[in-house]
Amino acid sequence: MHLQKPKKLLKGDTIGIVSPASSPDDLSRINKGAAYFENLGYSVEVGKNVGKYYGYLAGSDEERIEDLHAMFANKNVKAIICVRGGYGSPRLLDKIDYRLIKKNPKIFVGYSDITALQLAFLRKANLVTFGGPMVAVDFHGEINQYTEENFWRTVTSVKKTGKVILPGNEQLQQITKGKAEGEITGGNLSLVLALLDTVFLPKMKNKILFLEDVDEAPYKIDRMLNQLSISGLLKKIAGLVLGEFTDCEEKDADKKTLPLQEVLQKHLGDLRCPVIKNFPHGHREANFTIPFGIRTKINADKGYVEFEEAAVI
Repeated sequence: MHLQKPKKLLKGDTIGIVSPASSPDDLSRINKGAAYFENLGYSVEVGKNVGKYYGYLAGSDEERIEDLHAMFANKNVKAIICVRGGYGSPRLLDKIDYRLIKKNPKIFVGYSDITALQLAFLRKANLVTFGGPMVAVDFHGEINQYTEENFWRTVTSVKKTGKVILPGNEQLQQITKGKAEGEITGGNLSLVLALLDTVFLPKMKNKILFLEDVDEAPYKIDRMLNQLSISGLLKKIAGLVLGEFTDCEEKDADKKTLPLQEVLQKHLGDLRCPVIKNFPHGHREANFTIPFGIRTKINADKGYVEFEEAAVI
């Protein structure tokens, strides 16, 4: 597979804003995010349908597809950043013109529900995308310094990131021993499951799989990891990196439950590949931007993740 790496972002370039999943409750966040980019010296192009509501979706499927296609077709737009996650990205997958995307490789940024698009873009267009901060989530107010610095370095520099420096006193933790190399892919666990056994999920043989999730009780994480296991997918990967599992403990004190750590150990503790957790990515403030598709090395014994090549050209 020949990876499609987008060109690095330069000051003065145009950043496109799209909303392929849900709209924020507060639409002013979109304008605040756009103003942030403009203050840094970038131009901004907001999708025609951004800010619309269709139930829990940011407009109809047709409207969201229209904006996505328009941004990839617009030669002036060099990067596309999603407004937020939420729901609805998987509904677009069988309607996207992947030839258009393959002919116009651009920086594409988001996480959570946007995982569906990122997986499909890698599978169908070989495009490197970025699990990173979003307009109405991370860029609308006071921006976390760790998130900000790592994002801009990743999308503006042709130098490889190298070993990931964790924020504060955080450390990666080992679930299984070993080290591995491979192209990294994945994202939100629920969305990876939603694409299982479809033509939109990348081939997982010898890949480094990344997973995170939010607001899923341990019994739900248990069910999802069990499905990954019995599907055979976890036997194909070279290694596994777990990010933030935010609010994934049982909230009802009267309800019988299992600790999330026990659930993770049950399904992942016997894998014959290195598994590490606590990588700083997911639904959290200090969020490291992951370039999905590039060569990555993980070492569970020494506790590090290393991105071995630049994500942009």
